[in-house]
Formats: sequence, structure tokens, C-alpha cells
Amino acid sequence: MPELQRLAAHHAAALLRFERDNREWFARSVPDRGDAYFADFDARHAGLLAEQEAGACHFHVLVDADGAVLGRFNLVDVVDGEAELGYRVAERAAGRGVATDGVRRVAALARAAYGLCRLTARTTLDNAGSLAVLRRTSFTPVGEVSLDGRPGLRFVRELTADD
Repeated sequence: MPELQRLAAHHAAALLRFERDNREWFARSVPDRGDAYFADFDARHAGLLAEQEAGACHFHVLVDADGAVLGRFNLVDVVDGEAELGYRVAERAAGRGVATDGVRRVAALARAAYGLCRLTARTTLDNAGSLAVLRRTSFTPVGEVSLDGRPGLRFVRELTADD
């Protein structure tokens, strides 16, 4: 079973490989990160670790037995017991429940390890996979949003002691 791990310095090479290998796949449903993301990856990774150390964000990777990254599950903009959830899953893992499982695991960590009581998430209306994951993991749509000019929905999930 894949393991959800808190992002660490030693994940850098596997995470970069994950992002490069899946760049075209991700660009089908979310805006491309751009060439600068890959050129400045090491500095960006160090910046994420600093944000995490400060408690502003909690980053996670889902890794297989070989250490390859299957997905990212992030809690960003942590303020007053709330954070925004963001996630992406490798093309080779899509459609197998990996995203749903990862979101469930990170929601449980959000409550138990980070003391959060509410998560928000956003996705575009044309991202059927992400819409399904959010609905399956007890997120409730609460309003319309525009994401890079594309129509979308904002979701909320209240975390309880049962998470």
C-alpha cells in the first residue's frame, strides 16, 4: 500500500520526476506550472520546506514501495484552524482510488496532527475526477469560483473528531 509521507528534503528528486513525467497529464485539467517551475525546482522545494517548518502549510507525498511519488496532497494557507486542500495524482495511478484515499488520509492528519477543523478546496467544472473525489470525501460545494478564467466550484469540509 502506498505510504503518505510529510514532504522532506529527500523527496526532491522523486517529486521532480513526478512533476516532469506527468506535466502533460496535469495540464489537461490544471494550468501548467511553466518552465520556470522546473528550472528553479531546488529553490522552490527548499521554500516549501521552509513554509512547512513555519507552520503555514503542510505538504505530503504519496509514495509507492520503490519510493516513486504517486501523488501530492497539500494543505496550504493554514490560518485559524483552516487550510486549503490541493492535490494531484500521477496518470498511472488515476482512476484507482488513489486520490480519494490520499484526500481521506490527509483530512485525518489535518484534524489529528495539525489541529485543523475545516478544509476548503476548489476545482474547475470540467475536472470530473476532482469533482468526484471531493464529493466522495465529504466536501460540500458552497459557491462558484473562476480558476484561471475557467468556471469552477469552491468546496468546504468540516473536520470532526471522527476524521
